[in-house]
Amino acid sequence: MLPRLIIEPAVRRALEEDLGLAGDITANAVIPAGHRSTVVMAARRPGVIAGLDAAELAFALVDPAIIMTRHVEDGDKVESGDIVATVTGPSRGLLTGERTALNFLGHLSGIATVTAGVVAAVEGTDAAIVCTRKTTPGLRALEKYAVKAGGGGNHRFSLADAVLIKDNHIAIAGGIRPALQAAKRHAGHMVKIEIEVDTLDQLREAMDEGVDAVLLDNMSPETLTEAVSIVAGRAITEASGGITPETAGAVAKAGVDLISIGWLTHSAPVLDIGLDYRTAEA
Repeated sequence: MLPRLIIEPAVRRALEEDLGLAGDITANAVIPAGHRSTVVMAARRPGVIAGLDAAELAFALVDPAIIMTRHVEDGDKVESGDIVATVTGPSRGLLTGERTALNFLGHLSGIATVTAGVVAAVEGTDAAIVCTRKTTPGLRALEKYAVKAGGGGNHRFSLADAVLIKDNHIAIAGGIRPALQAAKRHAGHMVKIEIEVDTLDQLREAMDEGVDAVLLDNMSPETLTEAVSIVAGRAITEASGGITPETAGAVAKAGVDLISIGWLTHSAPVLDIGLDYRTAEA
């Protein structure tokens, strides 16, 4: 569970964007003041739920009198037609918060859903599915949380978490060895160092120098198997680059520890969840 302190700024910004300077002029014009309703949020397609806290907070920030009752929790699978939550309270507030609540819930549930699909594809292996920093600006914590709700794991959250030497770092530094040597001079004793390699020769050079993890970029399952043999448990092995649900199983069987996938967060389709009116409260 993410603390409210992390969720609220993103939800508040989304509401401010939607409300503009005049608020919800449609709901205020059409719905009588004091009118109360009960609505449900229902899944239109099968998937995995994530983002209930953000959805609930969207309604609460609009009107604290709105009460959301959950019928599932983040990480739960739902089928088409399943009711995710019942929301009760002032009708104006329900309609004002509807889109923001559904935007967060649908987006994060979409990420959780595709993550669960890839996790299922590598079931029976020792490989873990992790996300990357390819996230929507301002929503990284929420999107990475959604990956975990789908059964995946998180790579670094920011540039300050760990040293990850990629191809452009290597090119500018003058090669694998000087890049690693410079990183070791500057990294603190608590900081892990990972380096990206494109070939087995680069991998051998990195292992000779010593490193905590190696990112094996755009390698075939056959090459990955050889790479894992070269590493021989001396570092964490991470496969990356164009991995899909169809290819993830073969990559995992090569023996890598991690499979990192950017599209989990940057291209996951929204899980269609709608808000349906049930009844007016007496």
